[in-house]
Amino acid sequence: MVVRKEKKSRKMRGSRTHGYGRVGQHRKAGSRGGRGAAGLHKHKWTWVVKYHPDWFGKHGFKNPNPTIEKEEIRAINLRELSEKVEELIRGGMLKLENNLVVVNLEELGYNKLLGEGNLTRPMKITAPRATKAAIEKVKKAGGDVIVATPSK
Repeated sequence: MVVRKEKKSRKMRGSRTHGYGRVGQHRKAGSRGGRGAAGLHKHKWTWVVKYHPDWFGKHGFKNPNPTIEKEEIRAINLRELSEKVEELIRGGMLKLENNLVVVNLEELGYNKLLGEGNLTRPMKITAPRATKAAIEKVKKAGGDVIVATPSK
């Protein structure tokens, strides 16, 4: 008969500590430098720097009462509007109707009419929003304000 060499077992049967030295060297938390996140500011700092650089520190918060997104207000004053009127008529962006300048603020990129300043000529202004002072001043100048809901 041929002499057969026993197969080498890799399961370390019969070995009391399975390659971890004296009894107890692979037990409890001493072999891993403490339980859990212990030592992250001390002896495990290089691990933190390499794998979790954002582990420490503040990182914002989630607002428990978030506000509803509001539409951005793009306002124009009566003074600014009266300064731009002649230029806009020449550019064809405004029209004349019964001696009134017809202005649609939404087409010009605005959504609110404010009452600072005065008008130099009567206008018919259509805007999604307008202040009371602006409406009074436009009517005083012989014009009219139509407050329309914004088109979406």
